[in-house]
Amino acid sequence: MATLSMVSVPIASSSLPLSTRGRSSSVSFPVPKKGGIGHGGLRIECIRIGGVEIPNHKRVEYSLQYIHGIGRSRSRQILLDLNFDNKITKDLSEEEVITLRKEVGKYMIEGDLKRFNRVAIERLKEIRCYRGIRHKLGLPVRGQRTKNNCRTLKGKRASVAKKKSPSSQEE
Repeated sequence: MATLSMVSVPIASSSLPLSTRGRSSSVSFPVPKKGGIGHGGLRIECIRIGGVEIPNHKRVEYSLQYIHGIGRSRSRQILLDLNFDNKITKDLSEEEVITLRKEVGKYMIEGDLKRFNRVAIERLKEIRCYRGIRHKLGLPVRGQRTKNNCRTLKGKRASVAKKKSPSSQEE
């Protein structure tokens, strides 16, 4: 366990309230003996890979799935390509993190993938094919039925006023 020593820092008198300006003041902060990462100094909570902070407390296979464009099979494939053990993310060494970043960089992820998909959908809308029209109307694209389901796409159910029967109008 790291031992702490105290460091005194003088405070400028202009930043103090009027009642304490005449006295000399200082504030003490604990400073660790050993500096650096993991020794009481800075602590890194997450590792940044592909522009995304992946969690430290999970195994690498599941941590990689926090990156848009990497799912279960791709994260397993990355670990197989690098011959990594599926250990907890915080236990990775600096060299392993660097090689992991390089391997993930080979795939289309995050912003590039989202942009690619958006451009593909815009192209379908532009050429007015069936799928593009369905995208434009906000309906299911892949042949699903719309009579009973697809509420998330069609929106909230709109009530339709029922017609009154002639016998109820006379009364």
